[in-house]
Amino acid sequence: MRPLPGADGEAVNWLNYKTGIRHVYFRMDAGNKNTSIGIELKQQDDETRKDYYRRLLQLRAMLEEQTGEEWEWAEDTPDEDGRLFSRVGTGIGDVNIFNKADWPAMISFLKPRMLALDRFWFDVKDMLT
Repeated sequence: MRPLPGADGEAVNWLNYKTGIRHVYFRMDAGNKNTSIGIELKQQDDETRKDYYRRLLQLRAMLEEQTGEEWEWAEDTPDEDGRLFSRVGTGIGDVNIFNKADWPAMISFLKPRMLALDRFWFDVKDMLT
């Protein structure tokens, strides 16, 4: 993904994407059973997190237009430590990061969605701050 510029034309560190909003992250995950991409809201204050989630939910149609698909929306999802966070994302199953034969499918899944998510964020970030 390194050679691809972001929506603003600048170079992007796709693995450590800077959303510009504290505790709002873009996550890509490739494991031994599935691959996923999403937006995670991890504000420590639940009301702040839920407010960001509601504002993001109002932009759902724009996200779906950019990605060309519906994503899953979860306002309260527990992390491995039991703390709640919000997540908007999508994924595919039956792929394994340790199987090189699955890499093309994983890249084909992640690449267009990351670019679409970047275009979406470029358009809406100011509406969320």
